[in-house]
Amino acid sequence: MITPEEYTFLSDLLKKHSGLSLGPGKEYLLESRLPPVAVTFGHADIAALFAALRRGAPEAVVKLVCDAMTTNETLFFRDSKPFVSLEKEILPAAAARARSLGRPVRIWCAASSTGQEPYSIAMIVAQLESQLAGTKVEITATDFSAQALARAKAGVYNQFEVQRGLPVQLMMKYFRPVADGFELIPEIRSRVTYQAINLLNPFPAYWQFDVIFCRNVLIYFDVPTKKDVIDRMAKLLDRGGSLFLGGTESTLGVTDSVVRVPNHPAGVFCKQTDLALHTATKAA
Repeated sequence: MITPEEYTFLSDLLKKHSGLSLGPGKEYLLESRLPPVAVTFGHADIAALFAALRRGAPEAVVKLVCDAMTTNETLFFRDSKPFVSLEKEILPAAAARARSLGRPVRIWCAASSTGQEPYSIAMIVAQLESQLAGTKVEITATDFSAQALARAKAGVYNQFEVQRGLPVQLMMKYFRPVADGFELIPEIRSRVTYQAINLLNPFPAYWQFDVIFCRNVLIYFDVPTKKDVIDRMAKLLDRGGSLFLGGTESTLGVTDSVVRVPNHPAGVFCKQTDLALHTATKAA
């Protein structure tokens, strides 16, 4: 059994290194997810792992503990509305702006997990190629978890995963059967660049994006951490840029660095200064 002292220690460690706000009553998560981590580093049990962490375990141990506690629930075209909005409205408008400036459209998928979200976007881009009039689209996908990133880069999904949200016509067009399931063809995988990013840390100084997807991750953070992450993301949005949050996520009482586009079914947020531009785009 995890003692109250151990639970407090682990909660503080997770909050500091990953932003995860564990909250009370989640001992069962620690008890179910951490034994494999303990074994990996040669510890007899969770108590021995805790003792090592208290003594100042190597960064690799702390990282794997945080990875184990991260929820990587995802699926292709999750919730559908953001992807419909991206295809019909957001991406064509962003491409027109980017084309006038002679640069590519830049999209960031934060907390991209095992890759279903960025690959969903990549498939949309591939489908819209002729409409984008030669405008290149760069998709950057990031995650805290090294294991999730490795799976995403491989682009191989089992039967259950490809059946969750993925239209059958896209599976037939962009996937090939392999021994472990179904593999995305290189044309789609090559459209996404992956890198490890901790959302608590400063973002690269050169980053600017037309679209940011940060869906269903901020729900695990406390309010000050949410505010910090959203405020820093807002600074990365180019003129007319869009921020997609999860369907149940809101910035009310958190920050005013971005505002929700009124009456938008996909939960799109933007800078206050871009609200008129977004409203006009949606009307068109």
